Amino acid sequence: MRVERELMRGAGPLAVLKLLQRGEMYGYELVESLARQTNGVLDMGQSTLYPMLYNLEAKGFIRATWREADTGRKRKYYGLTAKGETRLADESEQWQALAGAMSALGIVPNPDAEPAA
Repeated sequence: MRVERELMRGAGPLAVLKLLQRGEMYGYELVESLARQTNGVLDMGQSTLYPMLYNLEAKGFIRATWREADTGRKRKYYGLTAKGETRLADESEQWQALAGAMSALGIVPNPDAEPAA
């Protein structure tokens, strides 16, 4: 299933911040991780990811450093900043509140709800 552009606009940056919280990654690694860990729901191409990364970097949420890979090729690795950690925590709270509201409406299942009798 592909997520519509408007939903991806909010979910994509949060997902990238969450992955980078676990450790530094380079662009293609992020693309692969997003697709794999979300069963393709947040599958995005490099043409979508890189502008997002540049935007997150411009806002100070991530930082980029060039490193030489084992192959001798240079790669740009992205990592989360302290400002990015704060943003991740704030946005995570908002997404949890949104998921709770959608659950209350019956749009998404609530795993904590007791089964109906």
